[in-house]
This record gives sequence, structure tokens and C-alpha cells, in this order.
Amino acid sequence: MDGIRFAFGTLTVLPVRVTRWDRGAARSGMLWAPLAGLVVGGCAAAVGGALLLLDSGPLLAAVATAAVPAALTRGLHLDGLADVADGLGSAKPAEDALRIMKQSDIGPFGVLTLVFVLLGQVAALAELYAAGWARGALAATAAAVTARLALTLA
Repeated sequence: MDGIRFAFGTLTVLPVRVTRWDRGAARSGMLWAPLAGLVVGGCAAAVGGALLLLDSGPLLAAVATAAVPAALTRGLHLDGLADVADGLGSAKPAEDALRIMKQSDIGPFGVLTLVFVLLGQVAALAELYAAGWARGALAATAAAVTARLALTLA
């Protein structure tokens, strides 16, 4: 159970009491990361599906579906993406690029990357939701699980 708690405690905002913060718990937590992704993706799909049932339309459902993982993960994945974009976009030597990535602020490359990535996610989800709730829900869930599976594989 320490690994599951670690996965949910570090990868989500869900109220989980993490009792161990050591290498073993972290290793086990990363093995359970796809389960956290399944819950995050399932929540995103549920919100998108609920909005479709309320006749909100596929675009609003897609926006909500993209927003839920950001909210449930404290924007962890988006913050990391922005940091990498800022570091790589700086065209600085490796040492300076790493310093830029570690800064807590976000630069223009990070902002632009987030805007276009989120627009792409919303556009893809809107198309899938327009073709049917199940397609959008499956895509949202599969994306969340796959993203956390990358942690396990890494």
C-alpha cells in the first residue's frame, strides 16, 4: 500500500496520507503511477461525459476534460513541459539551460508551448467527443494512463 499511497500522494491532489518517503516507496509508487493516471483520466472523462449529457457541446466538454488532469495533478505535467520549453528555447549552453529550467517562473517559450499543447489537446478531444462520448472518454483515459506509464518505464 505504500507504493499506491506514494503514487497518489505525489501525482495527484487527492487526499492520501503518504507514510513513507524513501527510495523503496518511490520505486513502488512509480510502478503504481498508471493506476493514478487511470483515476485522473477517468475523472476527466466523467466530467466531459457529464457536460455532454447536459448538452454543453463537444468543445466545452473537451476544455473541461483537458482542465481536470491539470487540476488533479497541480499542473505538475504542464509545469514540467513549460520548464523544458524555456530551457531548450533559450538556446543557451546546457548548464545555463538547466538553470533556466529550475527557475520557478515561466518564460515566453513555456507560455507558448503550453498554449499550443493545450489548444491541441482541446481540439483533438472536441473532435473525438463530436464523434461520440466513448471516443473522447477513451482518449482522455488512455492519455492519462500512458503519460503515467512513462514514469514506470523511465
